[in-house]
Amino acid sequence: MVEEILSNIYKIEVPLPGNPLKVLNSYFVKGGKRNLLIDTGFNRVECREALLNGLGTLGTDLERTDIFITHMHADHSGLVSAVAGEKSVVYCSEVDAQRIKWSQSPAYWAENRAHAASYGFPLEEYSKDMLRLPGQKYSPDKVPAFTTVKENDLIEVGAYRFICVETPGHTPGHLCLYEPECRIFISGDHILEDITPNITMFYKGLADPLGEYLKSLDKVDKMDVGLVLPGHRGIMRDVHRRIEELKKHYENRLGEVLDVLNEGMMSAYQVAGRITWDLNYSSWEEFPLEQKWFATGETMSHLEHLRHLDKVRKLWNNNKVFYEPRI
Repeated sequence: MVEEILSNIYKIEVPLPGNPLKVLNSYFVKGGKRNLLIDTGFNRVECREALLNGLGTLGTDLERTDIFITHMHADHSGLVSAVAGEKSVVYCSEVDAQRIKWSQSPAYWAENRAHAASYGFPLEEYSKDMLRLPGQKYSPDKVPAFTTVKENDLIEVGAYRFICVETPGHTPGHLCLYEPECRIFISGDHILEDITPNITMFYKGLADPLGEYLKSLDKVDKMDVGLVLPGHRGIMRDVHRRIEELKKHYENRLGEVLDVLNEGMMSAYQVAGRITWDLNYSSWEEFPLEQKWFATGETMSHLEHLRHLDKVRKLWNNNKVFYEPRI
């Protein structure tokens, strides 16, 4: 489905089959000499057809279309090589561009799995299934030559002047776009309407990703934003209210993690199985592999943030990481 949000700004809904997120919001900004496509969808047939059909409806010339990748995840970057023309400029942060390149290597995923195992994820039970994780299965066929952008870099498209805003947390190099004249904020996965972004410890580059994410929320909270165009779910008009809700959510979740740790020393995987998740399963054992993976990574980020706040201790035992409260 294609919907005009503002003059010359369109939302193309790209389905994400079998994924709880359901749909990626890809945005197309029609310019004079150049257009801009923001995020692409998984590298799979259903996503490719929806995106290309949407672009076709808009009469898009891909050779006159540049691409902005908000962050490395495959639901945002997977089709970048399929839609980039020979003359397309592909924008991404340097940090996440490097990780998209690394994700082409099996060694990258092997390292991620070993990292998860050290925090208690029972890799031996799932070793054959890990290849089904969408980040690996639906990544780009090839990596384009990225043009890296950073804080305050300007991308002009027709009448719009987008400023790059660094918002690390969801990924180390997550970027948003801000149009100050129209007060538009294209948020990627940094701020979503009715779900919280996965803040994980499965990426090297941030020692305290949840702490960085909360700082990024504070940064956006100081901006004059009238309309938020997120990577998933509905658009938002009151970003400050949503930021307050997100901060309250993480405050509550941090408290819940501490309460669980009061039962005794645990791994991140063990803690993840004892806290509440907004998923339609009656027990941790029923969680699909992919959801256990994301839950464990998010729990790791909460535990590390508590460690940076000096509220928990991190211990090593037989090459495994455990946490316990500080007394």
